[in-house]
Amino acid sequence: MPLSEPKSKLYVASPLGFSEAGRSFYNSTLLPELKRLGFKILDPWTLTDPKKIAQVLSLPYGQKKKAAWEKLNQEIGLNNRRAIDTCDGIFAVLDGVDVDSGTAAEIGYGFARGKPILGYRGDFRLSADNEGSIVNLQVEHFIRASGGIIVTNLSDVAGTVRKVFGAQTGRKSPLGRTP
Repeated sequence: MPLSEPKSKLYVASPLGFSEAGRSFYNSTLLPELKRLGFKILDPWTLTDPKKIAQVLSLPYGQKKKAAWEKLNQEIGLNNRRAIDTCDGIFAVLDGVDVDSGTAAEIGYGFARGKPILGYRGDFRLSADNEGSIVNLQVEHFIRASGGIIVTNLSDVAGTVRKVFGAQTGRKSPLGRTP
């Protein structure tokens, strides 16, 4: 059941685009489920022209490739920051031995911008600082302090999106300002 019109914009923070297996789950399972729930997806894996990335990847190892990555990294970072600035909420994939550093940075930035965050950890391995947390305690703090939660099954997402993201229109963040 869709949330409301116009669609709420959801930024999806994850490391899943780095691997073939991750991209398969991301594109065939995760994104379709979030779209089914009525979200307009802000996908950081598509915000930067893939031709630019392919061009840099095709360069031979060396200074030219390093310089090209330095330039493109700034563009990718800016595109992602702008998407977080304009989103209504963040869906963060927390899988891995430790939460991906880029995903953790996006969670921290989103929290500072007053965005509600829903965490998803389908990985059963232990990844916490201690028995009182699911993942890195600071990452978990930002998610929970945003009004969000962490789910451990994709099937639980549908039942929690309204709780975390509300109707979005005029929603006040836990930080006391409209996201």
